[in-house]
Amino acid sequence: MNTHDQETALEQAARKRIKDSHTLDGDPGRLVHFYRGWATSYDGDVGREGYYGPMVVAELAAAMQTAYLAGERAAIAILDAGCGTGLVGMEMESLGFRLIDGFDLSEEMAEKARQTRVYRHVRADVDLNGLPSEYVSASYDITVCCGVFAPGHVGPDGLRELARVTRPNGFVIASTRKSYAEATCFEEEVRRLQDERILVLAQCLNEGRYTADEDAHYWVFQVPEKVSAAEEQRLSLGCRLSVAKRATNETRCEDPNTSG
Repeated sequence: MNTHDQETALEQAARKRIKDSHTLDGDPGRLVHFYRGWATSYDGDVGREGYYGPMVVAELAAAMQTAYLAGERAAIAILDAGCGTGLVGMEMESLGFRLIDGFDLSEEMAEKARQTRVYRHVRADVDLNGLPSEYVSASYDITVCCGVFAPGHVGPDGLRELARVTRPNGFVIASTRKSYAEATCFEEEVRRLQDERILVLAQCLNEGRYTADEDAHYWVFQVPEKVSAAEEQRLSLGCRLSVAKRATNETRCEDPNTSG
């Protein structure tokens, strides 16, 4: 097999693994098992697919910080939700962010992120499809989430948890594959969170570059000032109600994790 044929075979294998990851129905056990085997080749696979997502998300975070957040960039607290192997964290670090934490469902992916040495702390076994995490509310100035709201991974109501851990006037920046946004009730969840004054949509870049095969929407949300402690209680309760609703199939739209 010549060099060209070898590269073609690698590209085909990478594309297959990416597509296979979209069929896991958001099941934590299946996701953990899949990423245990994928962690070592993940960066190479997404690199072959021309993965622009981490760069776009990091640059959006930098723009929001420059325009709206006081203080030095190195003092801005960042949470990389679903950090994977650390691709977003490395982009953030290259732009001058220094206080970066991350979490992922997969221990193997989280360990890869730790090895980049750009994170303060990286946690594993954090499931955005589950109950609220152990992160303290209003802990971060900017929460970024790239490649997580994807078929077979995390449902739209994971946005509520990202809002909970972000400080008032801070930002949540997330990508959604175009196919995911079209197949799920993501925009409906956005409207719901805006109606509840949990998030405010500041900007959406539609059909931006994501991979060679598919574009993505990039969402920038701001967390409004909370009017009272009751807001915090309602937000935490909302996370739990969202989990219960999904478990009993009461949502009006199809579960995004079954879209494949």
